[in-house]
Amino acid sequence: MLEFLKQNYLDILQKTSEHLYIAVMALVLGIIVAVPLGIVLTRTKKISNFVIGLASILQTIPSLALLAIMIPIFGIGKLPAIIALFIYSLLPILRNTYIGMTEVDPNIVDAAKGMGMTKMQSIMKVEIPLASPAIMAGIRLSGVYVVAWATLSSYIGAGGLGDLIFSGLNNYNPNLIIFGTIPVTILALFVDFLLSKVEKFASKKARLEV
Repeated sequence: MLEFLKQNYLDILQKTSEHLYIAVMALVLGIIVAVPLGIVLTRTKKISNFVIGLASILQTIPSLALLAIMIPIFGIGKLPAIIALFIYSLLPILRNTYIGMTEVDPNIVDAAKGMGMTKMQSIMKVEIPLASPAIMAGIRLSGVYVVAWATLSSYIGAGGLGDLIFSGLNNYNPNLIIFGTIPVTILALFVDFLLSKVEKFASKKARLEV
């Protein structure tokens, strides 16, 4: 096993960096889209159930099926994998952003208005900071999901640690399976740990805001 690692560590590092790139890009896109959309939905509650329901439906599509759907549209490689994982990342972030914003104490919002804040100022300086713990919890959940699901992107030529795992399964090579699975697990634990720290910081800051 150690001999295998010595001979293949560069390939393992390359696959790990590919895996991390796909996951991070998908998560960043999810944050960019889902957080503002979740905030907007709190102002247009008539369509909020429809939009969140649609995101829920998209997440129920089997991973391989969604990746397969991406191929005729975007071809093979990293782009379709990132888009598919981006779709999967939306629901937890969107739902938590919506819940976090709606659970902000209305009295605090009224106090902000009384101080002369505009709606945008109230959102940016009061509501988002107070909702940030819930938002970060959704981002944390999506982060772990995306790292795990990025393994399947190997099936559409996106690379990543899935290449090692599925190559090991196809060729009955335990070393490939082990050194593909362990980095995925470490990445998922690292992302969860890192985002948990950000979540705790957001919670602490929110308590200070109150």
